[in-house]
Amino acid sequence: MPSQRRVSMTGALSQAKRNGFRPATIIDVGAGRGDFTRLSASIFPEADILMIEPLSEFNWALSQVAATLTQARPVHAAASSSPGSCLLNVHPDLFGSSLLTEGEASDVNGVPREVPAITLDSAVEKNNLSGPYLLKIDVQGAELDVLSGSAQVLRQTAFVILETSMFNFFKQGPLAHEIITWMAEYGFVPYDIFGLAHRPLDGALAQADIVFVPEDSPLRRHHYYATLEQRAALTKRLRT
Repeated sequence: MPSQRRVSMTGALSQAKRNGFRPATIIDVGAGRGDFTRLSASIFPEADILMIEPLSEFNWALSQVAATLTQARPVHAAASSSPGSCLLNVHPDLFGSSLLTEGEASDVNGVPREVPAITLDSAVEKNNLSGPYLLKIDVQGAELDVLSGSAQVLRQTAFVILETSMFNFFKQGPLAHEIITWMAEYGFVPYDIFGLAHRPLDGALAQADIVFVPEDSPLRRHHYYATLEQRAALTKRLRT
């Protein structure tokens, strides 16, 4: 059985690094307070980092991150399929804020706010960044909208982390299988999974973070389960 640490963001990034993955640029979409930026910088200290976050409430936190991590740059905008502006539903908890609305009959959707919008393609070009990219997107149901503005970036992307949902929590938001299908059309396949979240309503699996890599990624160069020595050890353990 894998350890709890392995089935985590840290575990997924560390496993990829052990197997040769080295991003030139990390793009943190939905950066919030910069927690993922700090974590990924500790594992890939040589990578440039772009932190994209539309909520002004997090500006100070991201400025602090940029002050301590000189390779990290904040962009105060929402990543979207087209540039301009968009309406962001600012939730009471801030972290649940989304371009989409939820189906719950409550005040969970908060207050709509107009924010600047950019595409990942334009953000990368403006900041003169290059691949291979590590792309993390946590935007509460609007993942495919972000990806739709990332055609050029995806061509040089080697590792994508997407939050996926098992239920229609957000109106018009994609389910996990729809994201998997969309990514497959662009040549990406699931590689890892972690961050399982179960809803309090009934204990059902609600969300999971799925890692995607190109189908021909070096991380997928082996298609067997174990070495002969590892297989022998597994067999011995099962027999005892």
